[in-house]
Amino acid sequence: MRSFASDNNSGVHPLVMEALSKANTDHAFGYGDDQWTAEATIKIQDTFTPECEPLFVFNGTGSNIVALQLLTRPFHSILCAETAHIYVDECGSPVKAAGCQIRPIETPDGKLTPELIQPHLHGFGDQHHSQPGAIYISQCTELGTIYTVEELKAITALAHKNGMFVHMDGARIANAAAALNVSLKALTVDCGIDVLSFGGTKNGLMIGECVVVFNPALIKNAKFYRKQSAQLASKMRYLSCQFTAYLTDDLWLKNATHANNMAKMLYEGLNKFPEIKFTQKPETNALFLTMPRKMIDKLLESYFFYFWNEANNEIRLVTSFDTTEEDVTGFINALQNI
Repeated sequence: MRSFASDNNSGVHPLVMEALSKANTDHAFGYGDDQWTAEATIKIQDTFTPECEPLFVFNGTGSNIVALQLLTRPFHSILCAETAHIYVDECGSPVKAAGCQIRPIETPDGKLTPELIQPHLHGFGDQHHSQPGAIYISQCTELGTIYTVEELKAITALAHKNGMFVHMDGARIANAAAALNVSLKALTVDCGIDVLSFGGTKNGLMIGECVVVFNPALIKNAKFYRKQSAQLASKMRYLSCQFTAYLTDDLWLKNATHANNMAKMLYEGLNKFPEIKFTQKPETNALFLTMPRKMIDKLLESYFFYFWNEANNEIRLVTSFDTTEEDVTGFINALQNI
């Protein structure tokens, strides 16, 4: 099956599979006291900063839960875009785990700005109101758009000025870094991000994410939040060893660059059809567009993809590290035949 439904549907990169196979040797200490986790920790610290604390977890929702619990107390509120993953796609788990209110902010492109955030920064010190405690941003956003370095610095400056923290959901941070041609460090540490959910399963890993704590004041209790959130793996080596492969010889960047290039190729092919209108600026590996419903239904007979807004005939197409040029040309040809 080939699809443009999600980069979650892609396979595992051969080098990551090789790393898993090599880690599957003999016995090893559990819960992260093994050589593979030690090696991966050094890789992540070399990539971001030696002072960071990497916490390997099972999945993206788990990483967000651990991160947001670190940044907040139950009397806090978490500000995010109305399209944010924690607000739309995580079944209320951040609210249940952290006990915080989530305050969604309407955006035209999935990106928060200081101007959009500012009206929600009130009630500080008032015991009757939830206290603004954290800002959640996705890089890339749920709409495939990207925060520039300057935009990120503006948000973190506003947050820190008001005694708040910033959590970056980096499920697709590799695609953003590839598109902007900057390092992972430049998009996080250098911008003042406090905690990152460092994703890889959308870009070649089999399973697992990593909560990377940058703010030194938050490191002391981080492991306890991971354990209480049921995100501490006993056979940690199978999570951590993947990140060593991922961060070796820029595999993360090669995979993301390929995915972005396939999306660009798909965009250029689709843009030739007058019936198709793009609803978001194509910047990474996700395209958002509308077309007549009859065309959509016919395409769904051969390809799997999701509606984004079915009422408006808006769909989402996502490419991945293993999308081929043949996949793209096949889709375009199918549309041409329709």
